[in-house]
Amino acid sequence: MKIGLFSDTFYPQINGVANSVLILKENLEMFGHEVYVFTTTDPKASNNEKNVYRMPSIPFASARRLGMFYHPRLVRFIKSLELDIIHTHTEFSLGIFGRAMARKFHIPLLHTYHTIYEDYTHYIVKFRMLDFIAKNTARKISANFCNSVDRVIVPTEKVRDLLFVYNVERPIFVVPTGIELNKFANVNKKSATVQNLRADLEIEADDQVLLYIGRISEEKNIAELLLSLKCYLAENASVKFVLVGDGPERNNLEELTKQLGIDKQTLFIGERPWDEIGIYYQLGDVFISASQSETQGLTYIEALASALPIVAKADRCLDGVLQNDVNGYVFYGTEDFVQSIDRILDSESKKERLSLGAIQSVERYSATYFAQAIEAMYEGLLDEHKKLYHVS
Repeated sequence: MKIGLFSDTFYPQINGVANSVLILKENLEMFGHEVYVFTTTDPKASNNEKNVYRMPSIPFASARRLGMFYHPRLVRFIKSLELDIIHTHTEFSLGIFGRAMARKFHIPLLHTYHTIYEDYTHYIVKFRMLDFIAKNTARKISANFCNSVDRVIVPTEKVRDLLFVYNVERPIFVVPTGIELNKFANVNKKSATVQNLRADLEIEADDQVLLYIGRISEEKNIAELLLSLKCYLAENASVKFVLVGDGPERNNLEELTKQLGIDKQTLFIGERPWDEIGIYYQLGDVFISASQSETQGLTYIEALASALPIVAKADRCLDGVLQNDVNGYVFYGTEDFVQSIDRILDSESKKERLSLGAIQSVERYSATYFAQAIEAMYEGLLDEHKKLYHVS
C-alpha cells in the first residue's frame, strides 16, 4: 500500500503524537509499504529524511507548530503518488489538508484522535471566565473532524467514551499506540552509562529516585506531586525527585520547590533527545505522575518496559495498564500516594516483584503489534472503499 500520514508534529519533536507517527511509519515500512509523512517544518529536522514532506509553519500553543492549510505544489505531488490510504493525526492544519486531499482524490480516510483538547485550553484562553467557551469549542472541533472521516482510531476506551459524549457518530476503534519495547528493556541500571549519568546529576550511589518524564506543563498536574512530597522528602534525605522534560511551567515549579523547601532534592534536568530517553528511565526506582489529561500515557508504558513500578493518580487511561500490587499502585490523594511510594522503596523484594510485573505487563504494547493492527484497519477500509466505488 501507499500510505499518507498527515500530522502537525513529527520527529525530532518530542511528544506522544510525534513518537506514535514515527513508530507507525517505521514499522509499516518494515512490512513493505510505502509511507509518506506530511508535516510541519522544524528547525531541528534533518535534511536527509526519507519520504517526509514539510509544509511552512509557525510556532503555536507552546511547543506545537501550525502549518499552512493548503499547498498547491504538494497537492500535485500527492496526486502523482496515487495514495491508497490517508491517515490524519491532527484536527488542525495538516489534518485539514489531509482530509481535503482524501476528498479531492477519493482516498479512504482514517483519523487518530490523540489529544483531549479541552484539557489544553489554558494555553489559548488566559481568562478563566472564557474557559467554558473554549472547552466547548474544542469539543465541537473534535466532533466535527471525527464525523468527517471514514473511521476513527483512539488509543483507549477512555477516549472512545469521551467521543461518544461529543456525539461522534463515525465508527470508533480502540488501538493502543505501541512503543519499541527493546529501546527501554535493553538498558541496565548498573551500566557505566547510567552510573556516569547519575554522577553527572549528583545522585549518590545509595539515593533512591522518584522519576517523572514528560512535559512540564499545567495539565500534567506536577504541582500536586510536589505538594504531596513536601513532608516525605524532608523525612527521607536519600530520596530524589528527578523530572526529565521541559515546558511552560518549569520556572513556576522550580520556584515552588524552593517555597516548599525541597529544591535540593528535586532535579529539573530539562528536555533530553528522544534517542537517549531510554537511559533516563533507568535513573528511577519508581515512576510517578498525577496527570489527568492523558489519552493513553505512553510514558507509563515506557516506564513499565523499563522495569519501573508506577505510582499514578487514578485515571481511566490507566485501565488495563496499571494493576495494583502487580506493576505499581493507583493513588487518589496525598496519603495513599506517599504510602504507595513507601511500600516500594522500603522493600527491595517488593520492588523486584513489581519490576518483573511491569515488564510482563507491556508485551501487548509492542510497536509491531500496533502497526499490524493499523495495517489490518487500512486493508479493511480499502476493501470497503473498492466495493463502494466498484474499483477492481
